[in-house]
Amino acid sequence: MRWLKGLVLAVILLIVLLVGILFAVHNQQAVPLDLIWVELPAASLSMWLLFSLAVGVVLGMVAMTGMYLRLRTLLTRAQRRNRQQRKELDQLRIQEIKEVA
Repeated sequence: MRWLKGLVLAVILLIVLLVGILFAVHNQQAVPLDLIWVELPAASLSMWLLFSLAVGVVLGMVAMTGMYLRLRTLLTRAQRRNRQQRKELDQLRIQEIKEVA
């Protein structure tokens, strides 16, 4: 089953790569980018779109970092509390066994 998952992932990755290559090949027109306060030099349309995708991915990852750290902290606290409760439960079980004997 694991190899099937890897195979499906590889096929999807290959399709995405091929679509990206086709996109880059078909969008070779040089386009200057005008960002209200600055005009960037002319480059291919595919380059600008891929650059904007990369910037969006990075900004999304940065935006999610705060939530990730908060959830990671909550998970660590819950795991610590779980360990303490298991330790307490084991002590109570041992105490009950001693009282019965």
